[in-house]
Amino acid sequence: MKKIISTLLLTILYGNAHFLTLLPSSDNIEDKKDSNIKIDSMFIHPFEQSGMNMEKPKGIYVNSTKNEIVPTQITKFENKAWQSSYTVTKPGVYKFFVQPEPYFEESEGLFISHVPKVIVSAFGVEDGWDEPIGLKYEIVPLTKPFGIYAGNIFQGVVLKDGKTQTNIEVEVELYNEFGLKAPTSSHITQSIKTDKNGVFSFVMNHKGWWGFAALIEEGEKEYKGKKYPIENGALFWLKAY
Repeated sequence: MKKIISTLLLTILYGNAHFLTLLPSSDNIEDKKDSNIKIDSMFIHPFEQSGMNMEKPKGIYVNSTKNEIVPTQITKFENKAWQSSYTVTKPGVYKFFVQPEPYFEESEGLFISHVPKVIVSAFGVEDGWDEPIGLKYEIVPLTKPFGIYAGNIFQGVVLKDGKTQTNIEVEVELYNEFGLKAPTSSHITQSIKTDKNGVFSFVMNHKGWWGFAALIEEGEKEYKGKKYPIENGALFWLKAY
């Protein structure tokens, strides 16, 4: 029995990647009636559509930490999550991101601090999607992120303090609102690595929102008198049509 339980626990551990998820109501605003964007922030397992409590973040921002958006508490996947709204008033490219409170994952013995980013184009303007915001850990797209079809290849570069990062693992998951079943637990989270230039590539084989998480373990944080490592994540969300 112990062997069976251990096997089940291992299966759960391998099949559950944590993603701080940032989903806008649209990544393309073309009509004034759609200019009020709703943005959901939640801490979940995207493919399995299950969640965890997300404490109120330090802030949700657009383009820089000087432009903060007030979040309202909501419930997603039976857990605490946050929703913000932002009204686009002029054409442009808008980059939304979240600075969360670190989450302690007891089963892995570490803190998780993921900073997700999503880019929205408004009224036909497309300039600047390939420019960094200046986050400490950041994925910068090399593929225009708001005009992608299922089957397209997506490329991004991972930066830390503005410098490209070699051999960094990037986890990928589909926000599986379609009820897809993975053939094995290993198929739930896809994993790729950055090359010598910090670049990764991935072909999205299904429509929907996709999350990319570049993971860099750095720093420590104390919990109940003991120090634990921090898994820092540069996350990027985009939609394939």
